[in-house]
Amino acid sequence: MQDEFYIKRCIELANKALGKTYPNPLVGSVIVHNDKIIGEGYHHKAGENHAEINAINSVQDKSLIPESTIYVSLEPCAHYGKTPPCALKIKELGFKKVVIGAMDSHDKVNGKGKKIIQDAGIEVVSGILEKECTELNKRFFTYHEKKRPYIILKLAQSGDGFMDKDFKPASISNSLVNQFVHQLRADEHAILVGTQTALNDNPALTVRNVEGVNPVRILIDFNLKVPQDFNIYNGESKTLIINAVKDEEGENIRFIKINKENFLHELMDALYKEQIQSVIIEGGSFTLQQFIDKNLWDEAIIIENENLKLENGTKAPQFDAKPEKEEIFRDNLIRFYKRKNYVV
Repeated sequence: MQDEFYIKRCIELANKALGKTYPNPLVGSVIVHNDKIIGEGYHHKAGENHAEINAINSVQDKSLIPESTIYVSLEPCAHYGKTPPCALKIKELGFKKVVIGAMDSHDKVNGKGKKIIQDAGIEVVSGILEKECTELNKRFFTYHEKKRPYIILKLAQSGDGFMDKDFKPASISNSLVNQFVHQLRADEHAILVGTQTALNDNPALTVRNVEGVNPVRILIDFNLKVPQDFNIYNGESKTLIINAVKDEEGENIRFIKINKENFLHELMDALYKEQIQSVIIEGGSFTLQQFIDKNLWDEAIIIENENLKLENGTKAPQFDAKPEKEEIFRDNLIRFYKRKNYVV
């Protein structure tokens, strides 16, 4: 139970950097001496110190380290990247014990960090709150194990099941939900829309109502119909234009050419190569339905304004899953869905 308490704290710390560590995972670390936390830290941003190093650096009396336990939500790294391996630092300092939440399935780690520490004669315990630690890095694990981003479907609909009024944009969500949606954008790596949504709504797809990093914008526009003076082409964020015409790279715009046939498979390959770890599918009904029909999703968020009746327009996609939970945001209801078993 004591180990679980400290791993929970690691998870809390790691979550502080949600949306800011790509392509690295979220990791938190706590150092404990005689049942007292003497150091803690988390990974803030790719290229900066890892969680374990930040926790070590926060310890005031370093002489206590050989008699201390270091807790970490994810297996310490074993390879040289922009920073040296954390497993070697733990070995060098001679911690008494290491407690790991989840093992790292990344090819460069995958048990190697744990082995370095064990081979140094340090006691290692792993799999503490493993489910919670895996959930923390669901994006990272999906990307490395399934070779595709973690996919979140998101749509808003009226009480009678329409996404717009007479095929023109209509306000469905309230201000509280809008804030929630912008937080979602800040938390995830990328956001995707189709041609029709871009033409109809001219969205910027940036973070505005909360503080956070703008997601990478992805536009599916096979025939390049969206004019380049539209908001999605502005300089506010990196933007990928998935099309069937050209491969080209500019300052913040990248055109990626793929085939229309079997395009979802090619899209997943393209996003994997671009190191996109998670993507919100915020497209229109047609785009969303393609992901639903192929069972290509991990989570879905459906916002419904039950009292709003639009009567005519674009029908919301057919989606038959059962929600995991529901939350009320004033006059809006949000249903949250999660895939349990899926194969891609």
